Amino acid sequence: MSRNGKFGTVVSALLVIFITAVLVTPGAARSKYKTLHRFTGGADGRFPSSVLIFDQAGNLYGTTASGGSSNRGVVFKLMPKSGGRWTEHILYNFAGGSDGANPCAGVVFDGAGNLYGTTYNGGPDDDGTVFKLTPNADGSWSEIVLYSFTGDYGANPNAGVIFDAAGSLYSTTYNGAGGAGGVFKLTPNHDGTWSASVLYAFCPRGNCSDGASPLGGLIFDGAGNLYGTTAQGGVPGCYMYGCGVVFELTHHSDGSWTESALHRFNGVDGNQPLSSLVFDSAGNLYGTTALGGNSPCYEGLGCGVVFQLRPNRGGGWTENILHMFNGGDGAEPVGGLIFDTASNLYSTTFTGGDYFCAGGCGVVFKLAHSKGGWQETVLHYFFDHPGTDPQAGVTFDAAGNLFGTTLGDGSTTFGSVFEITP
Repeated sequence: MSRNGKFGTVVSALLVIFITAVLVTPGAARSKYKTLHRFTGGADGRFPSSVLIFDQAGNLYGTTASGGSSNRGVVFKLMPKSGGRWTEHILYNFAGGSDGANPCAGVVFDGAGNLYGTTYNGGPDDDGTVFKLTPNADGSWSEIVLYSFTGDYGANPNAGVIFDAAGSLYSTTYNGAGGAGGVFKLTPNHDGTWSASVLYAFCPRGNCSDGASPLGGLIFDGAGNLYGTTAQGGVPGCYMYGCGVVFELTHHSDGSWTESALHRFNGVDGNQPLSSLVFDSAGNLYGTTALGGNSPCYEGLGCGVVFQLRPNRGGGWTENILHMFNGGDGAEPVGGLIFDTASNLYSTTFTGGDYFCAGGCGVVFKLAHSKGGWQETVLHYFFDHPGTDPQAGVTFDAAGNLFGTTLGDGSTTFGSVFEITP
């Protein structure tokens, strides 16, 4: 897989890890898999790496990190047609200049039907942007750049944005913000502009115990506090630059924020959390790490884990490993998790699975409660065609079907959108 420039360096360094051992080949559930759209790598987009969202009419929306008219990425819409077919419509082609380039994350709607997202590159300093897409009466969409990063308030946002109740936007940057990335807030002004502020800068003055280089997004709790992960930092000497942390940003009445590391991964219990978290109804946090565990997938670093963090009554959090991947059942879970109505967990792994595909092309998996623990079921093994290497998590429709994206191998396939029907 070939990706150029600053975007390619980060993705290749953190995500493209090849597995050298497959230990077990578990059984897969009998789920129906369907490719809704296969990207050609040209005008229709290339390398969809983000989670998808639905509108009320059942259309799907997402981004591709490259491709399009300028090969700097697109925002796309997939519309269902009769006979089970889907038609793609490009909402916006990024030009790679001030309008942004290389959107790695998905988009979100506001209440008026506008879309918001981030680009990893683009802007005056090529440090990324936050953008808004507004639908026009003729069916086209117009882009407005809400903020261009210059380093002081962060650089290279890999995650998407979330809203608070007042309409402000929040997310993370992989670089800049006076340290190794940070958490930022964009506040709308009365004149239509937006003001940026850094809520927290990671790794100040080289002290990375609080975390460094967040790639995943953020979530709120009911009190307005923020939670997320960093890909690096934490335990000194763990892996290259630390194995990553789960953090909380606590909001205070004076508008300030305090960061605390809820858990620092040590390698065995997880390594490199690259995605956002999810809460259950009891206030427990769930997430994935791309590496870690006890199976020697990559230089003995492990194939990745699914973890739970449970708040303790006296303070602090306790980690529980729900599943350690072994290669045959998946490896490198870099996407986020979602729950179904029965509290089962679903996501993807970037590699692993079918050993006939070099390193494994990834899987879609389900984790269900079983006798006090959790049992994994592989819903789908990816092969070379038509999809390979799912980097993002999955999304449910109203009927309980799963939808997601694959990156493709970069030579014969350039990504796809798929549906899995139970």
